[in-house]
Amino acid sequence: MKILIANRGEIAARAIRTFQRLGYQSIAVYSDPDYASPHVDLADEAHRLGPGPVAESYLLQDQLLEIARSSGAGAVFPGYGLLSENSDFARKCEQAGVKWLGPTPEQLVAFGLKHQARRLASEAGVPLVPGTGLLADAAAAVAAARDLGYPVMLKSSAGGGGIGMQVCRDEEELRRGFATVVRLSERSFGSGSVFLERFIERGRHVEVQIFGDGRAR
Repeated sequence: MKILIANRGEIAARAIRTFQRLGYQSIAVYSDPDYASPHVDLADEAHRLGPGPVAESYLLQDQLLEIARSSGAGAVFPGYGLLSENSDFARKCEQAGVKWLGPTPEQLVAFGLKHQARRLASEAGVPLVPGTGLLADAAAAVAAARDLGYPVMLKSSAGGGGIGMQVCRDEEELRRGFATVVRLSERSFGSGSVFLERFIERGRHVEVQIFGDGRAR
């Protein structure tokens, strides 16, 4: 079976090496600046997506699907970041008969957006860092930050991989950073939705990852 890796760089290279050990063929995609990237050489075949900006290359869902069809890929592996948490793309892959190697579209809808994941966690009684829902504009962010207390973290709801986050220590930084984070989020994830959380200066990151086959209860 052939697997299309809808990602780039080290993420794609690790996936390709793993698939090769398992006996699967790998299909890489690349933007123009990534033409000489190691993942392109490692793959069994590689296809150009477009110019440098991810909105013109790695986020092109229809083009990725067309490459999957034309190359005979039986599955798409999204890695993390980019389209990995995009429920629309996951659903399109399944509708096209291409296996999506990731969470189901329903799971992505439930947890793919951070503000929505916060809501579900709150409803389940999980303790959360104080924060907000989606913010309409910079003025709403400033008003919310007065209640939360500075410093705050401005976050892209659709973000991933550390992209779309900015610490703001006062109102001036928040007003200035709001447009920047919205613009970066739109360019990187196709959505400019943002929210606030209180920033914890000296926190410990404890992460748990769960793998399953989609049938666990």
